[in-house]
Amino acid sequence: MHVQRWIGRREPNWKRLDGLLQQAEKQGIKSLSATEIKDLASLYRSVSADLARARTNKVGKILIQDLQKLTARGYNQIYQGSQRQEWQQVKEFYLWGFPQVVQDSWAYIAIATGIFCLTAIIAWWYGWRDPTFIAITVPDHIVKIVEEDGELWMGSMVGAEPLVSSNITINNLSVAFGAIAGGITAGLYTIFVIAYNGLSIGAIATLVGKNNLAYPFWAFVFPHGSLELPAIFLAGGAGLLIGKGIIFPGQSKRIDALKTNGTKAAQLVMGIIPMLIIAGTIEGFFSPSPIIPSPIKYLVGTSIFCLLVLYCLRNKPIIPS
Repeated sequence: MHVQRWIGRREPNWKRLDGLLQQAEKQGIKSLSATEIKDLASLYRSVSADLARARTNKVGKILIQDLQKLTARGYNQIYQGSQRQEWQQVKEFYLWGFPQVVQDSWAYIAIATGIFCLTAIIAWWYGWRDPTFIAITVPDHIVKIVEEDGELWMGSMVGAEPLVSSNITINNLSVAFGAIAGGITAGLYTIFVIAYNGLSIGAIATLVGKNNLAYPFWAFVFPHGSLELPAIFLAGGAGLLIGKGIIFPGQSKRIDALKTNGTKAAQLVMGIIPMLIIAGTIEGFFSPSPIIPSPIKYLVGTSIFCLLVLYCLRNKPIIPS
């Protein structure tokens, strides 16, 4: 191989790639046009082949080092740059996208919340008037601990925090996904899941209220419940969205309505998962802790809920063009 002739023939490509990389490094990969990005990828492959050929023919240490630097820069922009862009999209979703889809879906989330609250109130009302209702809706071991021992059942969680936290998270995720997947039954199973959980909470609240344990019970619930319950309401809203696409597609085709509502439901899921993971961690490690005073637990729970509401009300600022 005639080295100088080969260098003279290939050098314009190296300079072109260097110029594109300089622009991408200074202004970001988005500053390149579609054609320039295509050229960047093509030139990167071409220069990588030149580097292999230069090593094989031992054209010179300095040139090989220059080509190595050029291909390394190209790799960073093409591969690591795309990874950074993906992480940027994830960040953008959690900063602005999730609050926006919550606001867009507020009516369905409100319906799910209303179903939960209504059934909880019904359970409260029946629980105070009919003792058998509590026996039917609350597990026997919980009734026994509260009525016979006069204490709450959370003491067993202390000392087994990691296992408890993981089990709670798995259980909460299964409830949430059940509510979401229930959308394919035209929302009927979603309504059942939300209503059943409302009845359970209402019955348990009545049980502890009757036995003068309401204050420590709600001190336990507030820290993690400030995330866990809204996540269940969001899951209910996602299931109802899917059900609405099946029953009331509007003027769209049913498949198109399902795609649109299914996308929103999937976006809600992306926000629900971290909420439930955090809630499970709080419920396993913080909520049952006997060394943390109840007023602190109420304060933490209230603060978390207020921050969640403020987060969901966020709107992306409009940048003037």
